Amino acid sequence: PEPLPSDHELYRLPNCIVAPHIASATVHTRNEMARICAENLIAGLLGKPLVACVNPEIRPR
Repeated sequence: PEPLPSDHELYRLPNCIVAPHIASATVHTRNEMARICAENLIAGLLGKPLVACVNPEIRPR
């Protein structure tokens, strides 16, 4: 669940770092997100498979 309860076991693991989603907001990551978004928009308009599609079972065969 999000957010995790304050007593969640993940907070006690010595090999686990819990960070908010904003922790991924680097310039490189944001540029890659924009690139993938543009590629998916173009692919979708052309009826082609999407890049990094998380639910490919919904696309037409």
